[in-house]
Order: sequence, then C-alpha cells, then structure tokens
Amino acid sequence: MIPPDVRKIATAPDVARARRAAARLTAALDAPGVERARFLTALTERLRRCLDGDDAELTLTVEAPGPDGTARVRATVRPLPPGGRSPLWRLAVSCPGPVPRSLADPAEPDDPAPTATVLDADEETAAVLRRLDEVEELLRLHREELRRTNRGVVALHAELDAAALRRRDLLDAERATRGEAEKARRLLTFLTDASAAVTASLDHEDILRCLAGQLVPHYASQVDVWLFGENQAVRGGTRSAAAVTAARTGRPQHAGRHPGGLPGTDDLPPSALSPDRPVLCVPLAVRRTLGVLTLTAPGDRFDADTGVMLVELARRIAVALENALRYEQHRDTAETLQRAQLTDLPTADGLRLAARYLPATRGLNIGGDWYDAFFQPDGSLLTVIGDVTGHGLHAAVVMGQLRTALRAYAVDGAGPAEILTRLHRMLRHQQPDLYATALIARFRPGDPRVAWASAGHPPAVVRAAGGAVRVLDSKPGVMLGVPIRFTHRDNTAGLEPGSTLVLYTDGLVERRSQGIDAGIELLGRTLAALDESALGDLDRCAGSLVEPLVHVSERDDDVCLLLCHSTAPQAVPPPVHGRGGARTAGAADPELGPGERPAPR
Repeated sequence: MIPPDVRKIATAPDVARARRAAARLTAALDAPGVERARFLTALTERLRRCLDGDDAELTLTVEAPGPDGTARVRATVRPLPPGGRSPLWRLAVSCPGPVPRSLADPAEPDDPAPTATVLDADEETAAVLRRLDEVEELLRLHREELRRTNRGVVALHAELDAAALRRRDLLDAERATRGEAEKARRLLTFLTDASAAVTASLDHEDILRCLAGQLVPHYASQVDVWLFGENQAVRGGTRSAAAVTAARTGRPQHAGRHPGGLPGTDDLPPSALSPDRPVLCVPLAVRRTLGVLTLTAPGDRFDADTGVMLVELARRIAVALENALRYEQHRDTAETLQRAQLTDLPTADGLRLAARYLPATRGLNIGGDWYDAFFQPDGSLLTVIGDVTGHGLHAAVVMGQLRTALRAYAVDGAGPAEILTRLHRMLRHQQPDLYATALIARFRPGDPRVAWASAGHPPAVVRAAGGAVRVLDSKPGVMLGVPIRFTHRDNTAGLEPGSTLVLYTDGLVERRSQGIDAGIELLGRTLAALDESALGDLDRCAGSLVEPLVHVSERDDDVCLLLCHSTAPQAVPPPVHGRGGARTAGAADPELGPGERPAPR
C-alpha cells in the first residue's frame, strides 16, 4: 500500500507545487494525455479557488490496480479547518502504467520553481493541442468521409427511387399482362365450353337454341342466325345490310357509329335495325356458306379479343351446323329406307294385326329391327319379328336379306322352326360376323292355337280375353348366325278368341340399368291394365303399350311391336287400313285360288 501524499494549500506556490506533484505522478503512471490534462486543469482550478477562502488540504492517493490492471490516482481537497465553507472535492484519473513504490519525488526542491511549473504546464498544453490537432484532422477525415457517404447515400436513394419507379412500372406491366392473360384464359375457356355445347347435338335447332344461351348476355345482347340452304329459299325475316354483305362477301362485317377495329373484319355504317349498338355479322361457312350469325354488342362496342373469339366460335358453329344438317339429311334418308322395308299388314279371317316401329334417336337410325306378316300357300298366316345385331346400313341390308329369304323358305310350306333353322344356316355361311334374333308365329284358319319358334328372341306375351297375361317362356333356340349347328323346334300355345299375342324387339323392354326382365314385367302389367274396349282399336292399343315403356325423346335402340288379336271369324271384311294400322279379317276373294290372298296394298 503506497502512503498518500498530503499537502497544505495556503499560497500560490503551494498550488504550483501541488500541481507539479500531481503532474509528475500522473505522468509516471502513464495517464492518457487528454484525461491527464483534464485532471490537472480541474485540480488547479479547484486549488486556486481555495486561495480566495479557507485553506485546504490536498491528498493524492494511488489506488491499487483493479481486475483490468488499471490503477487510479485520486485527488481529495478538504477545507481547513474541517467544517469550513468549502465542500469536500474529489477527482480521479485512470492510469495504466505501473504503480511506483512512493509518491515522494526525492529530486523535487523545496522552492516553488514556478518556471519549471509553467514549462511543464506548457508542455502539457502542447500535448493536448497536438492531440486536438490529431482529433481535428481525424474529424476532418470523418467529415469528408461522411460527406462522400452522404453523396453516396443520396445517389443510392436516387437509384432506389429509380428502381422503385422501374419496379412500379414492371408491376403495372405485370398486372396488365396478368389481366390480359386472365382475359385470354377466360375467352379460351368460354370458347372451349361453348364449342363443346354446340357440337354435342346433331339437331341444328338444338344447336341454335344452345348458342343463344351461351352468348347472351355476356358476349351479346341479342343473337340472330340466318340460315339458307342450297335448294331452298332464305329463311327468316328482314336482314341488316351488314348481314347481307357478310353473306355476299364471306367476310365478317362490323356495323356501328365508330369503327370496331376488329381483326379481319370490315367496318360499315350503323345498321338501321340496331342504330344504338354495333352489330357483328359473321358468315357461317365451311365448304359452303350456310348462313350468317348476327350478334348485337352487349355494350357500346365489341372488344377486339372478344371479336376474334366470336369469329372463331362462328367457324366452329358452322362446322357443327354442317354436321347436323348432313346428319339430318342422312337420318331422313335412312328412316325412309327403313320404313320402306316394313310390311303392309295383310287381312286374315279371325285375326287383327297392328304394328309400331320407332327408330333409335341416336346414330343414323338405320337399324336391324323388322316385322313381317304374310300368307303361306296353305292359307296359314306367318307373323315375324326380328332384330339384327348392330346398326347402320350393313345391318339394314342383312335385315332385308333375312326378310327376303324367310319369305322364300315359307313358300314351301315350312313351319316356324324349319324356317329359322334354314335362316340360321344361311346367315352362318353368308354373314359369319353378324347375328340376329327372330320369332315366328304361325296362325292356321280355324285353329285356336298358335305355333311359334324363337331364335334367341325375347319371349312373346299373351293377354287372354279376361285380362290374364302369360309369357311364352319356353327355352328359345340359339341366335341366327351363331357358329354352331342347331335345329330349332316348334312350340304351340292356345289362343282363344279375344286373346292378343304381343311380339316385340328388345328395344321395347331392355334398359341398361335394369335388364330385360324388369321391362317384360312392365309390359305384362301394362297389357293387363288395358281395358277390353281399348282392344277394339288395335292400332291405338299399340300406341298405349309403347308410351309407358319407351322414352320418346331418347332411344338407344330401335323399337318394334306387333300385336296379333284373335277374333271370331266374320262374314264381311272391314275396310283395310294403311301401314302399321289395324286390319280386321274378312272373307277370301272368290276369284282367288285356294290358299291365295290379295297382295298388300
């Protein structure tokens, strides 16, 4: 422990000696220059104040180094005598240098040595000034660096502002691009959905109705389709000049107060039929011009992208209409061909006949279902119903061949089973990839029974005079054309007067979700529910049977129905009706030979 240095301060030389002692001590302990100068200046200032009042006592104490190895010099000034007017004053400075053994300076003289003290003070002041110069130079460098940094920050802010502007422009461009992409996606989606909707039907009227539902009100406030055919007059009422121009030139026409600017579209003055809103007239052309599609704008103008989409949609509509019109033409031709092969029902004594034929609503309506009724040379009446597998012209041709061959085999007086056996052999050799079902019923004059044979055909149903219904469910033979040898056999069933034998094809009773058994049961219930008086008009009765069993608008298969109603023999034949209607049996023509019957009218 170093003893403290205690000094009495009463005169100016005391102050000078005390300052010099403090300076030497702090210098010996390597106190930093600035902190040392501050310490000595504050100490001198305090000691000088003591000269104006009471005496003072200065104590210089060196505190032991702390954990960081730094010692402290503490100066304490107390008033003399104690309790004087001046307060106790303390000040300390940190010194990193080694601590001396004693605070006393043996070389220090007893005289005041003011000159040395002043020189020491000047040296300390010079050191402080040098330090200040260094600090000022460092400050100048920092200011220059700060100025350059500020200039860089300003430039950086300018670049950031420019980048922000560019980013905003890019965001605006991206937003606009996204909007255009979304608009294009929406138009493409609508074009795809509308195209699928209009091409789903092969009925041109359905296509036109669907088109209006698709376009109104988002893309058009009004839709008009002007159709004209190759060999028929133009359909529709008054047409705008733009529609006439589109039909004549084959180019889309835009008529409005202001040019539309639509790609590939000509501009015309406003239409007199729509002076307030522009109209877009697009020709419906494929290989030929079918008509003109006229669209009235939903607002003040047509958007350019929307106009391009509408022109493309019109092209697809034209393709759909072309397919529908050609399909309808082929369908009408096919149906005419199909019905031309159906038989005029003959007149038989004690038997009335009625038939119904409904073509399938899907496909070209050329099916293989048929019915037939004709006399054999011995006077027997054969009623036939059959179904060739598949649809199309080939099935219709095979059906015609079977019908012709069946009549040829029947001329020899063959029974139902023998005829089916011959047909099976013929079809197996001539058409090995096509099969058919058939059921033949044979009625002999005066015989209350019916002989029948089936080749894989749905069973016939019999309604007795009292309303009881039974199914002739004897095991049928194989289908015609199946690649196996087979001999069909005859079956017989009673058919008293007032009974009705119902022959039909599977299109009447078969449903994909339910099978054929449920349909046969429904047919039996419907037949049993008929009133006896309804059988008086057999043609109307056939319609009553078909209606609950067949969906009128959609049919996957042809429907064929043949009713054979047994009656008591009549002396006078009633009038003969047309194809598909009922005929009441009458007496044979006396001018005809035995077993001969009048040719169908």
